[in-house]
Amino acid sequence: MKNNTTKIILCLAALGGLIGLAMAAGATASTGVVQGRASVIDGDTLEVRGERIRLFGIDAPESAQTCLGADGKAYRCGQRAAFALSDKVGARPVSCQPTGKDRYGRIVARCSLAGEDLQAWMVRNGHALAFLRYSKAYRSQEAEAKATGAGMWSGSFEAPWDWRRRPKS
Repeated sequence: MKNNTTKIILCLAALGGLIGLAMAAGATASTGVVQGRASVIDGDTLEVRGERIRLFGIDAPESAQTCLGADGKAYRCGQRAAFALSDKVGARPVSCQPTGKDRYGRIVARCSLAGEDLQAWMVRNGHALAFLRYSKAYRSQEAEAKATGAGMWSGSFEAPWDWRRRPKS
């Protein structure tokens, strides 16, 4: 009897530990929200708690992509977009609400930092474009960036979706 009681107590303790770990995790089963410190992969992709997250509704230049600045000189706008997002996020926790998965299996999500929509920030500051193929959510931020000459809009650039389609030399 004593041996069975000990086994039951150990099982309950282990179960309690597992429940505690699940509660501490950034993603909750009830809401699907992924929260935590983010690493920036590129201008439209984060990694939070080991999950790759594609930012919903925007498309940022690829890391090797170049744009022309207001001075007519080429610069790595994809790299600049990633650095801008990294500087914005820093070490603060983000909160991402999944909207689905992309063709690569990544979570697609709307992400925020202290309540601020990260996608809107990226587009408004000219580091990304509204990805109208998937959403019209960020059209007004893109119009604002274009009107003020923010980021990529200060010079000339190729839309990331067109750049990806073009053969690379």
